[in-house]
Amino acid sequence: MRSVTSLITTFALGLAATTALAGPVLAQSVTLRMTWYSDGNEGEVMTDLLKRFQAENKDIAVVLDQVPFKAINENLPVQLASGQGPDIARVTDMGGLARYALDMRPHLKDPAYWEANFGPFLTWMRTAGDTKSIPGFMTQLTVTGPFVNKTLFEQAGVALPGPKATWDDWAKAVKTVADKVQAPYPLALDRSGHRFFALAVSQGAKVFDEKGEPAVIDDGFKRAAQLVYDWHKAGIMSKELWGSVSGTAYRGANDEFKNAQVVMYLSGSWQTAQFAKTVGNAFDWIAVPNPCGAGGCSSMPGGAGLMAFKATKHPEAVAKLMDYLASEKVLGEFYSRTLFVPGHLGIAKKGIEYPGASPEAAAALKVFTASAAEVAPTAYQIQGYGNSRIIFNAVISRLGQAIAGETSLDEAYKRITADVTQQIAERNKQ
Repeated sequence: MRSVTSLITTFALGLAATTALAGPVLAQSVTLRMTWYSDGNEGEVMTDLLKRFQAENKDIAVVLDQVPFKAINENLPVQLASGQGPDIARVTDMGGLARYALDMRPHLKDPAYWEANFGPFLTWMRTAGDTKSIPGFMTQLTVTGPFVNKTLFEQAGVALPGPKATWDDWAKAVKTVADKVQAPYPLALDRSGHRFFALAVSQGAKVFDEKGEPAVIDDGFKRAAQLVYDWHKAGIMSKELWGSVSGTAYRGANDEFKNAQVVMYLSGSWQTAQFAKTVGNAFDWIAVPNPCGAGGCSSMPGGAGLMAFKATKHPEAVAKLMDYLASEKVLGEFYSRTLFVPGHLGIAKKGIEYPGASPEAAAALKVFTASAAEVAPTAYQIQGYGNSRIIFNAVISRLGQAIAGETSLDEAYKRITADVTQQIAERNKQ
């Protein structure tokens, strides 16, 4: 097993880009480091906003470390556990990292503003029993959903399934399209536990028992797992995607979709800006409502939060920066330029314009906004659960083994239950 020091070194060497956003650090009294990943243009927008902040705050320098999502997902938790983490980071596993979060409340200009506009999402960033801390804000609210290559459907002469179509309806349709136009990937689904549960909740998975404790394997879960297993066997999903990585590793299909190799791609609203840029006029693409199953048509909610961490040596400066970025004017500009669904209640209520959005992107955002209204309570429950990452990782690892032929589905179910029980027990001892 690699040492913590080795993993931290790997994290540092793996930074995709480190951008100093001010003059020489020696001329500044405080330097903050922000670790950031991007799906689209949000790194560029954040760079611009930070330059403006520093122009108004000469005593604070901010270094933006732009890294791949894999580094956030796999390496950042190790770094934070060692006490060597950044001052601030953009993360998706908010509940899992809550133990390392800084409560900014004593340092914020107006904590009531944060409660009023981010209240429902602050619970995602807090440890169990905590009802007061203010660790960060949402850089985006997301919902999962499919992107479809409409041009491939037209070339194949196949009609798009309707708004309440089932997963079976879509699976048959995309396989027919792929066979006719020789597309290598009829259906792609992010190799992610979060994305899998978009399917599982729609199949009726409950995830928790009546006491609120994890009870992952039930009939709804098994229906979803069986679908993914069967889709791989039938060539509806390709092992070239899920099979290219193992363990808990994430694997998306962004490149395959933008290269017109995928008929339908289950990912989510955060991809809108990227596809608007990378696909361009190459083909017509659309977002469609989440397909339905025995449990309804729910998406999985989520998003990315910008969280402050208690290992920082400069909590006042961190809070000052976060107050600026979370202000309605600045954050509204961020959402508008990145084509993100607002994670700020005030901005969402007033509505937001996306003047830079292409017609495809604007239409996709409308679909995702509508999908947010159909999210099942179970989906919100698992997203806000502090140990959700343990569940997500156990599912994707063990289900991946079954798909690869290394074990059976029944054995995978037993291992998922054991993994979740063991890892939660180990975390509780810390």
